Amino acid sequence: MPGPSLEDRAAALAATVLGPGGLLAARLPGFAHRAEQQAMAAAVAAVLDTGDTLICEAGTGTGKTFAYLVPAIASGRKVIVSTGTRNLQDQLFHRDIPLIREAVGRPLGTALLKGRGNYLCRHRLEAALAAPERYRPDVRRQLALVRDWGAVTRSGDIAEMAIPEDAAVWPAVTSTADNCLGQGCPSVGHCHLVDARRRAQEAELVVINHHLLCADMALRGEGFGEVLPGADCFIVDEAHQLPEIAASFFGTSVSARQLVELARDVRVEYVREAGDVPGIPDAAGLLRDAVLELRAHLGDEDRRAAWQELEADADAMRALDLLARRLDALAAALEPLAGRGRGLEHCHGRARALADRLAALSGGGDDDHVRWLDVHGRGFRLNLTPLDVAGTFRGHRERHAGSWVFTSATLAVGDSFDHFAAQMGIDECRTARWQSPFDYARQALCYVPAGLPEPSAPDYTGRVVAVACEVLALSRGRAFLLFTSHRALRDAEARLRTRLEYPLLIQGSEPRNALIERFRTLGNAVLLGTSSFWEGVDVRGEALSCVIIDKLPFASPADPILQARVEALRRRGGNPFRDFQLPQAVIALKQGAGRLIRDDGDRGVLVICDPRLYGRGYGRTFIDSLPPMPYTRGLDAVRTFFADA
Repeated sequence: MPGPSLEDRAAALAATVLGPGGLLAARLPGFAHRAEQQAMAAAVAAVLDTGDTLICEAGTGTGKTFAYLVPAIASGRKVIVSTGTRNLQDQLFHRDIPLIREAVGRPLGTALLKGRGNYLCRHRLEAALAAPERYRPDVRRQLALVRDWGAVTRSGDIAEMAIPEDAAVWPAVTSTADNCLGQGCPSVGHCHLVDARRRAQEAELVVINHHLLCADMALRGEGFGEVLPGADCFIVDEAHQLPEIAASFFGTSVSARQLVELARDVRVEYVREAGDVPGIPDAAGLLRDAVLELRAHLGDEDRRAAWQELEADADAMRALDLLARRLDALAAALEPLAGRGRGLEHCHGRARALADRLAALSGGGDDDHVRWLDVHGRGFRLNLTPLDVAGTFRGHRERHAGSWVFTSATLAVGDSFDHFAAQMGIDECRTARWQSPFDYARQALCYVPAGLPEPSAPDYTGRVVAVACEVLALSRGRAFLLFTSHRALRDAEARLRTRLEYPLLIQGSEPRNALIERFRTLGNAVLLGTSSFWEGVDVRGEALSCVIIDKLPFASPADPILQARVEALRRRGGNPFRDFQLPQAVIALKQGAGRLIRDDGDRGVLVICDPRLYGRGYGRTFIDSLPPMPYTRGLDAVRTFFADA
């Protein structure tokens, strides 16, 4: 008799570990069997065995992490798991994988691999400590803490430190692809990054993030060595983030931070290796001054703008030309000193590479790329971004002839995965979609207020705030207000300051994790956020009982990348709204709505203020893509919902 089929074996594995009487139910207190989780695990197990590609969506609460880790750990194959964030990486590696490995009872070598900027660089730490006067007093204090930690850490992972990830000290003591000395580094024998990559080569299961996955692809595409070990299977979680991350990696950019760090590193290495050539610090200082001058001409507000806006500003173009000339001058000044030491030699290479990139950016774009600038805080980034990464990603997958699993809670538009598959160049694959196991019919209500004007109306945000105040009185605070723009958030903040009796928390007032913790602790707060709060935020329980969304999250028509993609789609005879703008907005709305119900015991109201949800034909696409929940146009239903809580 023939043995069990591949699908039968996959189903048996899923049932053995994730079934109602399975290994996790026996070993993990509070484990709840979910049929959707078991079905997803079976689907992933089958794909890992066949070498196929699977695109799948698992609604909030499915437990997709366990659903892909169980077959990955049991497969006996070399598996790379790529996640959207470093926080999720740490959760997988330190919590989820050990738990499943113990339950399955299978010895397994695992490794956590992050990008080089996450590891202490001993060489750069020594250089920074040799010239502490280059840094502000607060950075010098942090340098002392890093020095003490660096003497005892085994992994060198900066996540071990309580210093925030965005602290100014980290760029001084970690490396980038630009400033890493590679095999020529005097500390290469004790390099934390080299050690982490060695562990990844030896492990069966490696946890990375999307930035590292794309960095590896970009290096191979340029003919350089690989960053990641070879693998039989790739599992990409939070896959909806991948197209945008990939586009940034396969483009060209020059940032103010790269240039300022180059100037600072030149000065540090000059002290160490060539203190008798007085013109070098001056050339570095002139470069830094040119960076500051260009930034001054780019305006005070954070923005993304088309390159044409830069070209239309004569003063900004003169500042850009000055920057290019001073970068060339620094490279020329460093060239005769390349033999003085590895540090200055590498600085010369960085200066030359940045000058070449800046020349490429200034030289013009083409139909396949868009030139644009991003102004943020005290910095800027000049970009040349590909409009389509499908071909590049397809080529990378062809070079890795193994299994690929792409999963997220938000990949489908309705029941279709065509949008994501087209973005990633995936022609043939299996697809599957599992709804959330949460009882949205009982746990949630969607309120679409009647009578609101079109979002283009002059006082639209004022009307949204009026609706929010009515709802917040019923929810007793305990809400996220999610906005599609910083301008709308600031407008709403000004209006709510005088009208709200609950604690008001504002994105940007402190680090995101600290804001979320305050929100949980306060229990009745109202948090205002934009894009970074639409996903990756998990607040369970009564502290978050309402999510209010100001409008359907279509990308701004002024966004330079969107403009270029729209024009490219038109040239190819496509429909930009149907093929790109609508699918992107649907996925973004699903992410924002997903903040509301995070647990079986959660209850809450989702408020979507945009009248286009009912007033336009495409509104049905949004509704069909959200979890099935009751809808209302009247405030009385909201009042009843909270009264029943």
